[in-house]
Order: sequence, then C-alpha cells, then structure tokens
Amino acid sequence: MIKRLLIANRGEIAVRIIRSCREMGIETVAVYSTADRDSLHVRLADRAVCIGPPPSSQSYLVKENLIMAALHTGCEALHPGVGFLSENAAFARLVRKNGLVFIGPDAEVIELLGDKVQARATAQKYGLPVTPGTGALTADKDAAAEAERLGFPVIIKAAAGGGGKGMRIVRKREDLAENIRIARYEAESNFADGTVFIERYLENPRHVELQILSDGNAVAVLGERDCSVQKNHQKLIEESPSPGVNDRMRGAMAAGAVPLFSALKYRGAGTIEFLVEGEAFYFMEVNARVQVEHPVSEYVSNTDIIREQILACTEGRMEIDPAALAVSGWSIECRINALSPGKLTRLEIPCGPGVRFDSFLYTGCVFPPYYDSMAAKVIVHGRDRDHAIARMDRALGELVIEGIAHNARRQRWIINHPQFRSGIFGTRYYEEIEKEAEHVR
Repeated sequence: MIKRLLIANRGEIAVRIIRSCREMGIETVAVYSTADRDSLHVRLADRAVCIGPPPSSQSYLVKENLIMAALHTGCEALHPGVGFLSENAAFARLVRKNGLVFIGPDAEVIELLGDKVQARATAQKYGLPVTPGTGALTADKDAAAEAERLGFPVIIKAAAGGGGKGMRIVRKREDLAENIRIARYEAESNFADGTVFIERYLENPRHVELQILSDGNAVAVLGERDCSVQKNHQKLIEESPSPGVNDRMRGAMAAGAVPLFSALKYRGAGTIEFLVEGEAFYFMEVNARVQVEHPVSEYVSNTDIIREQILACTEGRMEIDPAALAVSGWSIECRINALSPGKLTRLEIPCGPGVRFDSFLYTGCVFPPYYDSMAAKVIVHGRDRDHAIARMDRALGELVIEGIAHNARRQRWIINHPQFRSGIFGTRYYEEIEKEAEHVR
C-alpha cells in the first residue's frame, strides 16, 4: 500500500479523495491556488502546497508545478480527480516518467479513448453500436456529401472534445460550412486540436452511462446511470438505475463494455457513455477517469469507487468481486451550482437516512469566481425511484445556503415536475421545462 498521495485537483472531488485515503491509511497532499488558500480540501489534507495564482492556467494546469509538489513532499502516487488534467495523456506520461503512480489508465489508453474518432472505431471492433457518422473531416466538400448521406439534422463534434465545446447542431446544408468552421475554432481553442467529425443528430435521446472498475484483468460493471437532465450539455441531475433501460439493454451494454475494457488492460475507474433512443443504444465515448456523478453508483452497488480505483492502480487488484456485484435500490444526485461568487454566511447540511452531501463548502468560506460553478452534490438512496425522489425532496428542503446565489430551489422544482416523476424524458427535458421554471429562483 502506498503511504502518501498528491491530489492534483480542488473542491469537492479533492475532499472526496481525502476521505477515502484517510480510511485507507494513506496520507494526502493537497495543492491549491492562492484563491483556494482557505478551501476545505486544504484544511483536511495532511499537507498542502501552493502552486500558483488563481487562474487555472497558472496553477492547477501547470504540470511541472504539480509534479514538483508531489516529489517535494515525498508522494508515491498522484490522483488527478476530475476535470483539469484528469484525461491528459501527456500529464499521465509525465507522472510516470517521474516515478509516481498515476491513479488512472495508461497514457496510451487515455490517448486512444480521448480521440472520439478512434474511440468509435475501437467500440465497433468490440461489437458496440455507434451512431451513424464519419471519420475525421478534411475538406468541407466531403463534409457536405457525408452530411447528405447521414441525413439532416447532423451534429458536428470535436474529436478531442467534451463539455459541449466544439459541438454544433446543423439542420440545413447551407449552414454546414460555417458551423464546421466554428466547431474547428472552438476545438482548437479548448483542446489544441481542431479535428472534428459528424454524426447523425438524435433529437431527444437519453444519456446513459455504465460505471466501470478494472484492475487490468478483472472488469466490474456497477450498473448504469441516467444523465439526461442537462443544460447546454452540462449535467444537472443523475440517477441509477436508469428508468429508460431494461434488463435486455443493460445486459447488451455490459456485454460490449467488458471485453472493450478488458482488451485495453484498463486500470481504475472509467465510464462508457451511450445515447439511448427507445430500445436502441449507441456508443458515444469513454471517460477515462472517475466522474462527478460516481456517488449514485456507489450507493446502489455499495462500493467505494475511489478506494477501488486507488487499489487497482497501485496494487493491480480490486477488493470487490465483479461476479458478486448487485445493484440495490435507487439513487439520485442533484448538483448544486453557484450562480455567483461570494462568502457563505450560513450553511445547513441535509442529513438523515440515505442522504449524502459532498461539498467543499463551510460557513464563512469564499466561493471563488475562477473555477467550475459546482458547489455541492446532494445524493440520496431509496428502496425504489419514488422513495428516492421523496427523499431528495426532503433533503433539498433541508438545505440552506446563504451568501451566494445557487440553483437548489430549481433542482427541487425539477424533481417534483410531473415529467421527471414519470421517468419518460430525454436530453431536451430541461430545455422543454425551462420557461416553466423561470419563476423559481
């Protein structure tokens, strides 16, 4: 077992990793920008190192500073968390070059899966259906012909993309060239790679993902999550299991995912994402890291994903038995996003049976304006979906955050909306109800 680990991240995911490490007897080293000097993850870690000023480009994204902090404090491993450098193959390679264990898959695997065009081809090789689409686009005239073949509407995607960047929906041929130009510019600006491709656009599919854990040999599937409630491609609410996936679909998804991860000798936590239309599902991408919404999978599978991820990458083993895993009950997560920076003057955390609150907030802390807007996650577990919704309604009713504007009241309104309660909705759900929710602040 390693003795000391550096967490190359901030906020609630850093706090989450610290808690698992403490239970495992692993010392933690936090890194922080000057804006995060008083952040909760800095307070909870065994040691902390300042790595630069507030802008991410001068702190959390400076690979050399993170490596130096790890080496200077005697760390044996580095956990990249989510976002920032968590899926950066060059960073993973640099970590290992400096004799540290990277808590994640090999750099070569990250490179393969990070390129969506390559990932599509790899998924097809292992029998997973993909949305009809193209390879990497070169000339605009070829793009027009391919779009006509697929049929409008189509969606342009960045090969190295994520988070909705480099993504454009096109409904008419005459709009194609301009949108390709914009998508390429966004992709180059955000990912230093302007490669794009085209897929047939599915109007209102479900967004479903499988949670995978693997130690390079055994592959475990911890059930699926439904992430269809999203705004501008950013997830708002996740649940497990998905109300739109039946046992046949569930088995078929796993039947393709397991050999794919096994063939890659994948190590750590990963997620394979699908678009679901009726009973048809299509491979979308693999996220080669732990995800923000991992707690719902932890609840229904009774598994500490961070613990298993660390064991898989440092010792080449998992404590869980993939054959013995079973999903039980229903879990829902609501992301609480800050709508303004500021100082928290009051925080009351929901508690009680089946309620979990993952956050870096505390009364008196300052929510900075420099980073992601997510402030907290409220996660609940119930015996079935109705029970979980009732429990989330109760938990959000108990939550009090004062000093910053946030979306907790709107999240409570969404989970009580008749369409959400019906379980019949797709990725356009929030868009469809947003005008109704304008009065909820």
